[in-house]
Amino acid sequence: MRFSTPFRFTGRLDRGQYALAGVLLFALKYNLDRVLSASVFGRRWSFSSYLSVPGAEAIDALGQGDIVFGLTLVATALPFVWIGTALTTRRLRDSGLPIPLVLLFFVPVVNLLFFSVMCVLPGRPSPERTTESSTDAKWLDRVMPEGRLASAGMAVAVTAPAGLIGTYLAVNVFSHYGWGLFVGIPFGLGMVAAMLNGYRSERSPSECMLVAITSVAILGGLLALVAAEGLICLVMAAPIAVALAVMGGGLGYCIQRRPRTGSTVTMTLVVAGVLPFVIALESVHDHEADLVAVTTAVAVEATAEEVWDALVVFSDIPAPSEWLFKTGIAYPVRATIEGQGAGAVRYCEFTTGSFVEPITVWNRPTELSFSVESMPDPMHEWTFYGQIRPPHIDGYFSTEKGRFLLTETIDGQTLLEGTTWYRNRLWPNRYWNAWSDAILHRIHLRVLTHIKRTAETSDA
Repeated sequence: MRFSTPFRFTGRLDRGQYALAGVLLFALKYNLDRVLSASVFGRRWSFSSYLSVPGAEAIDALGQGDIVFGLTLVATALPFVWIGTALTTRRLRDSGLPIPLVLLFFVPVVNLLFFSVMCVLPGRPSPERTTESSTDAKWLDRVMPEGRLASAGMAVAVTAPAGLIGTYLAVNVFSHYGWGLFVGIPFGLGMVAAMLNGYRSERSPSECMLVAITSVAILGGLLALVAAEGLICLVMAAPIAVALAVMGGGLGYCIQRRPRTGSTVTMTLVVAGVLPFVIALESVHDHEADLVAVTTAVAVEATAEEVWDALVVFSDIPAPSEWLFKTGIAYPVRATIEGQGAGAVRYCEFTTGSFVEPITVWNRPTELSFSVESMPDPMHEWTFYGQIRPPHIDGYFSTEKGRFLLTETIDGQTLLEGTTWYRNRLWPNRYWNAWSDAILHRIHLRVLTHIKRTAETSDA
């Protein structure tokens, strides 16, 4: 193979060459990143670092060293991205799959499954659709029915319980809510379900997508049924799970429409082998989530002194009308304080318990800052049973500190800002932080609106 060959997008590449090139390139890239991180920047680099670069949640707040570090990683990655895309394009052409599937190369965790599939999927066979090779035919011919509805039902019946086992492995054995759980499992289920559904006869794209989504939906139902997860968290996970299931179903559709080559069992074993590896690797190389700040502001028709008196301690807030707080998510009820000034302890009572907030900054009437010594459960899970307690309730979401800032404006109003700093150990971090940010904004608005109402009516 000439030196220029890896850079070309034309031609074909068989699975052996692709696997060898991929492993060598990853080894080279990983060691390059590890050496650069340690020797030049004094930072630790592990396999899980490819899933989340520290500081990525607040790019505008990165220091100079973080920016240089990030740009260096991007610069060193560009040649590998080019080569990886070129090699994958040629492998897709050789296997007879659509070239646009190369986009899966850029999706974390999915790209590992995709790479593994491409390493074992045979090249495009003759167009005649022959019987499955003996590896599959020995038992799949007896298991998979002929009819469309029966075939789809069997595909779901096989994959959904397998997903339940994978979820148990991630959550209860490796204690990690990560990429393998929220990305790898729905993608893998969708892919395998679509391939099984098309085992007897080629299925349409819509049939493959539907069986992929159904498999993930049934998995969600099983998780609720066995009291492994609450309904609200399943609803939150649904958008990313469905999107990944559709992607997996798309790959499964492309594989099942090829002339048969005995690949159904092989591809299933690839998914079954790679996913536990990813989940285990994440748990071994776990790292701390970034500290994220959420700020909400309201304008109050009152002086800063009046607003200050209303925020340090506030009476019972009327029951919420927002649908969000009717789902079991904890919301604030009242606030009390013991003592005055820095060192005093404020208690913000939520529906699930109290936040214990030692005061760190007491600058009347401009700033009240506090740390969080302890916090209650973030929610009561909706469930068919009396009460359940999934592992993510404990420690996966943690609030570390908060602050109120009061700024008098030239028109006689006071701008009241509330900020909460938190860490969220659910991955993909950006997806789950989007939910956390939205919920925190609603919690902030509930408190700030109550303070605004109290301050504006204090002298009425």
